[in-house]
Formats: sequence, structure tokens, C-alpha cells
Amino acid sequence: MQNPSRFLDPTTAPHIVSLVAIAGLSALTMNIFLPSLPAMASDLGVSYDRVQILVSGYIAMTALVQLVIGPLSDRYGRRPVMIGALLILIAASLVCIFATSIEVLTLARMVQTSVVAGLVLSRAIIRDMVPMEEAASMIGYVTMGMTLIPMVGPTIGGLLSDAFGWRSNFTAILVAAIVVLILVYRDLGETNRQKSGSFSEQFRAWPRLLASPRFWGYTMAGTFTSGAFFAFLGGAPFVGGTLMGLTPSMLGLQFMFIASGYIAGNYLSGRFAKRAGIEMMMLAGGLVALVGAAIPIFFLLQGFVSSVAFFVPQVIVGFGNGLSLPSTNAGIVSVRPELAGSASGLGGAITMGGGAFLSWLASRILTVETGAMPLLLVMLACCVLALVAVMVLRFAPGEER
Repeated sequence: MQNPSRFLDPTTAPHIVSLVAIAGLSALTMNIFLPSLPAMASDLGVSYDRVQILVSGYIAMTALVQLVIGPLSDRYGRRPVMIGALLILIAASLVCIFATSIEVLTLARMVQTSVVAGLVLSRAIIRDMVPMEEAASMIGYVTMGMTLIPMVGPTIGGLLSDAFGWRSNFTAILVAAIVVLILVYRDLGETNRQKSGSFSEQFRAWPRLLASPRFWGYTMAGTFTSGAFFAFLGGAPFVGGTLMGLTPSMLGLQFMFIASGYIAGNYLSGRFAKRAGIEMMMLAGGLVALVGAAIPIFFLLQGFVSSVAFFVPQVIVGFGNGLSLPSTNAGIVSVRPELAGSASGLGGAITMGGGAFLSWLASRILTVETGAMPLLLVMLACCVLALVAVMVLRFAPGEER
């Protein structure tokens, strides 16, 4: 049991505002500069494939970072790990602002992945505070609030790029990181009351997680559910910027469709996950996302090739993801509650690793000749596989509590 949360009191559990902020900063750092990718490629004199590594490589690196963040927080606590991650983000953002080559920018961008601690630790902190079904509801509310930040991130990034150039995106990340660091220092009380005896002990706990059918069920459901979104991140800048000729600011506006659907889904997840159960929420979300992925394919086959036909149906995909992902995340950290940090990190690493591959795949298979269809088929396949994982999970032996 945790002390009741009092805002800006670091002796109590963190306020929901702080959890939204640390998770939202992670998402903002990932997507604010997406509309600027074509401009970055032109300015640095490289191909689009080369700058796209700033997305797919970033996602892959977050998978590796999560493998360390979770055990670190189980050993030393959530608060010191989060503060350290933010300090690293601030330093890396400064390098990004002044980078003059794609190599330096890529290196600094990979270091920025320290901010993924916000995603890992927000889930672990919630699981420290409340039981599983309530955790799914709380994660839904946190994610709903968090999504407000990255929902407008690409839009702000596109406007900043048009007005001041792509480097202004990293200045925005720097300023946001400083603000969140102050908030964390003043409000993020320690919630890990059962710290592990050693760092290596956490890695020795992985076999127990990896041997759990339910851990794999939740993780695969989360991997493929979010995989549709990561594929979209990898391919949408090419579809919107190259195939449809949208400016960075206009392209940024298109990302609001999938994000607005995501926030609505998270709101309903927060309202109903505790009542309906996490498996029902995962099934409902998977079915909704499948419908959303199929609609733009239908439009394309009928000859409707436009930004409206491609981007607007993504609101349904986002809605399905919002219904499902809070429950998959709650399930991951509830298989072994005493290993919530490690489970969040390991599950997140697998999810992000799959996302990195799908983001890379989406960017590689798209050409002017193929149009947007390969990306849409990848997203559809992800939705189908997510539903398969949910159905398998329903027959796995129960373990979490």
C-alpha cells in the first residue's frame, strides 16, 4: 500500500500528472520530428532511407534500453532511475541541436532513448500502487493524458520546421525535458518498496518471465497491436510527404487522426477495463483495429488515392489500440508482480524490437511505384496476429494476481 498521493510532495506516490508527463515526454521524443524527415534528408544531403534510421533505429535502441531500465528500477528504485534518464536526455538533445552530420545526429538520437524510462516506469509505478485490473484502468487514464502530448507533437514539429528549421524540434525536446525533470524532482515519490538484492538478480528472474505462457501472450498481443502503429510511423512520412506531396505542417496534422482515436480508446479503457476485464478489452480493441486497417485498403482498391482515404481511417486503428494496449501492459506487469519493473522492461523491449522491425520494413517496401498498399497490408497483418495472440492467451494457464 502506498501513501495517498499529494501533488509536489516527493514523500508520497506520484500524482497522475507526473505519470502523464514522464510517459508523454517519451512519446513526444519519438514522434515530434516525423514531418521534418524529408527536410532533414535534404539538409544533410542523404537519402530518406538514411534519415529513417532516426525512427526505426530509435525504436530498436529503446528495446535494448528497456532491458536495463526495468531491472535498474527494481534494484535502485523508480525515482533515481527516472531522474538519471532525464539528465541523459537533456545532454543528448543538446548534441542533436548542433549536429552537422547524419552520423553525429544518429548517435545522439540513440542516446535520447534514455527517455523510454518514462514509459517503462510509469507502468511499473502504477503496478506498485494498485492491483492488476485497477492497473489496467489507471494505465488507460495515464495513456489517455499522455497521448495529448504526442498527438500534437508532429503538428507542432511540422510548424516549427516550417518556421525555424528541423533543429527546432530538438530544442522543443530539450525544453520539455527540463520542465519534466523539475516536475519529477518535486513530485515523483519512490513507490518500489521491495527493492531486489542485486542487479544481477533481476536478470536471473528473466527465465521465470520467459517461461510464462501468459507473459508471452500479453507481450505478443502488445507487440502486434502496437506494431500496426509503428509500421504507420515508419511509412506514413513517405506516403504523405513523397507520394502525396504534403508539407511538413500538413503532414503533421494527419498524425492527429490516429492519435485522437488512440486517446478516445484509452478513455474508454480507463472507464471499463476494471469492469469488463483485460482480456475482453484486448479482444474488442483488436477487432476494432482490424476494421480500421481494412478500410483504407478497400478505398485504395476502389481507386480512391488521397490523404483523406489513407489518414482518416487511422482514427479507427488508433481507437482499437487505445482499447487494447492498457490491458496488455497491465497483464505484462502482473504476471509476476514482484518483478513489475523487469517485466515492464523485458516486455517493452520485445514490443519495441518488433516495432523497430516493422517500422524499418514499412519504410523499405514502400516505393513510388507500389504506392501505400504495402504499408496497409503490413498494418492489417499486425492486427490479425494481435487477435491470434489474444485468442491463445484465453487458453493459457492463469498466473497473475
